[in-house]
Amino acid sequence: MSLEVGIVGLPNVGKSTLFRALTKVQAEVANYPFCTIDPNYGIVKLNDSRVTRLTELINPVRVVPATLKVVDIAGLVKGASKGEGLGNQFLSYIREVDAIAHVVRCFEGPGVVHVESKHDPVGDVLVIQTELILSDFEQVERKIEKLKQKMKGDSDAAAVLPVFEKLQEHLGEGKPAISAKLDPDEKAFINELSLLTMKPYLYIANVSEDQLGKTNIYEQQLREFADQENMEVIPICAKVESELSDMADEESHYFMEELGIDGTGIDQLSHSGYRMLEQITYFTATKNEVRAWEIRRGATAPEAAGKIHTDFEKGFIRAEVFHFDDIDRLESESSVKEAGRWRLEGRDYVVKDGDIMLFRFNT
Repeated sequence: MSLEVGIVGLPNVGKSTLFRALTKVQAEVANYPFCTIDPNYGIVKLNDSRVTRLTELINPVRVVPATLKVVDIAGLVKGASKGEGLGNQFLSYIREVDAIAHVVRCFEGPGVVHVESKHDPVGDVLVIQTELILSDFEQVERKIEKLKQKMKGDSDAAAVLPVFEKLQEHLGEGKPAISAKLDPDEKAFINELSLLTMKPYLYIANVSEDQLGKTNIYEQQLREFADQENMEVIPICAKVESELSDMADEESHYFMEELGIDGTGIDQLSHSGYRMLEQITYFTATKNEVRAWEIRRGATAPEAAGKIHTDFEKGFIRAEVFHFDDIDRLESESSVKEAGRWRLEGRDYVVKDGDIMLFRFNT
């Protein structure tokens, strides 16, 4: 199952334009609130220079890059936790994603409607953050009520209750759940609620074309706010990214040179989302196919085998492993073996980012 990053923000901040550039899925884009109602889904291919290099060395029949699933969710407004706008429907869609990319409008444009009376990026962020916190507060409050009802004769409920009460107090101070000081066992207790503000989070500063490569006052305000939360900010011009996505490679490189930018914001965003979800990449590389596989950091060799097919994990014997850096330097698998960099690993082996693997298994 693909991990999902949800794109959220106020109406008319550029979410759907960015989504279309990311995925080439034709999401509806219009200059009015709630033009997106049902979420749009798309797959983003991750550009990885290692895949390009393996393709050069092996010349396979087919190449399959790593991917990330992206969800474009309808705009949120003040009062959503009480049902305003698309309200609870919006919040339920966010609850289903694994991480959140929050698009914030960091440019002024009289031709684009703003749902608030004045342009204030930090104020816009606080609208959404407040609604997410309020929704989580209600979730925790309901959980506490249930635990109190079960406490008589239920020692487990009595032990867990203080964890949720501590979190309720934290949320009540207007702080997201992710910043609460919880140990691993306490986090395990609250994971069942799939809290909105416990999800990994980053900000996308949607800037105008003439602000690319510069830091304008609105982006600076957003960065100062994000620094307090230790959150990442990625500046992107959704309009430019949409235009780049429709161009051939040579044309897009020329366009980026004209704009004075080194690469697309889309690549930066997709890789940041990948890291945010604690994903790493391992590869399978044969003459038939070079493929990048996404897997969580800390996964074992049998779990990596299971990404290919569940039978591989069930019947796992061992894995043949060497690293991309070795074949990049030595330029062939035979040279890697001659240099003693090829090895066999068992069930307890923890996969490293950049591993190239071949699995042995019983059918």
